[in-house]
Amino acid sequence: MIKTTLCYIEKDHKYLMLHRTKKENDMNKDKWIGIGGKFEEGETPLSCVLREAYEETGLTLHNPTYRGIIHFKNSCYYDEDMHLFTATEFSGKIKECDEGTLEWIDIDDLYNLTLWEGDKIFLDALRRGDPFFYLTLNYEKDTLLSYEMNYGDA
Repeated sequence: MIKTTLCYIEKDHKYLMLHRTKKENDMNKDKWIGIGGKFEEGETPLSCVLREAYEETGLTLHNPTYRGIIHFKNSCYYDEDMHLFTATEFSGKIKECDEGTLEWIDIDDLYNLTLWEGDKIFLDALRRGDPFFYLTLNYEKDTLLSYEMNYGDA
């Protein structure tokens, strides 16, 4: 089981999205995702998302909001617990990302992009302003088989 973070950085009703095109052997190849990555030794979810956001974008996040935990189960890949954040306050200048192309995408246009099916479930929860949630996504390769959503405290 690996632990990761993901953050949707928002400005002017747009999310900063990463089009994953540059990394070798990338399970996210050609998909659009938020900003984030794997925990390093001793990191908390907050310290990981702050580090990953800075490394991938050049932006320093201020007061990101912890929104949920998504557990991915996939028979073809590893299991993953992903800690989900949103952020509207940040400073710095966007830099080039070595994993793909960064673009501000209007939130209403996200579903026109190539996304994981499960991402649409938690993106809907973010748009609705749902309270902290736990989401389990069951995949077979790229196909979402089932999901379960529960709500609770962080």
